[in-house]
Amino acid sequence: MNKVFSIYKKLYETYGAQGWWPFINYQGKNSQKQGNSDGYHILDYSFPRDENEIFEVCLGSILTQNTTFTSVIKSLNNLNDLGCLNYKKIKNLPIEKLKELIKPSGYNNQKANYVLNFIEFFENLNGKIPTRTELLAIKGIGFETADSMLLYGFNQAEFKVDAYTKRLLVHNKLIDEKAKYNDIKYFMEDELKKVIFDEKELIITYQEYHALIVNHSKLYYSKQPYENGCFLNKIC
Repeated sequence: MNKVFSIYKKLYETYGAQGWWPFINYQGKNSQKQGNSDGYHILDYSFPRDENEIFEVCLGSILTQNTTFTSVIKSLNNLNDLGCLNYKKIKNLPIEKLKELIKPSGYNNQKANYVLNFIEFFENLNGKIPTRTELLAIKGIGFETADSMLLYGFNQAEFKVDAYTKRLLVHNKLIDEKAKYNDIKYFMEDELKKVIFDEKELIITYQEYHALIVNHSKLYYSKQPYENGCFLNKIC
């Protein structure tokens, strides 16, 4: 039995489609979400719909480093309120103003420079989809940020791993505590590719799976220890 896929099916059955990535100017809603519940596009996989929405995902992926997405939403709303939620407007902002607007996300001095580094790269894409290697070469872009951009911004089959992913898999004895980011990423991808052969379906599964892990783990894996586990114990 493919336990990784069985977990996905159980989470999907329990929580349903999640509609990630949420967009500031989209009127959708996910009432199950803790914290921000606005901007989700449940079962609509046409997103992102244009260059600005692609950039919004990439910007959010940078800002969410070492913070909560609820904090990132505050930064994105600050930019949006000034009509600056696109790379051309951000590029022309005085850097001190940019730092002020993204302050809710924390590490704003550092992240402002990361954002500007990325904008320089983004401008030169001219509609091309970047590779993971190209993204990782940009200062301020690590594994999780790159995979977030690729999966949700560019609709590429790159599984995004976060701390919740590792906690869930370690607790259910599917990976070792010492497993590194890429070990976990390739483990998840290899297992899912054994049962999903269509590229589009694989991308959707990666998107929903990551979002479902976050939703589930906030309920069961936020605080250690996890002695009682959750309903996934029966599967694993």
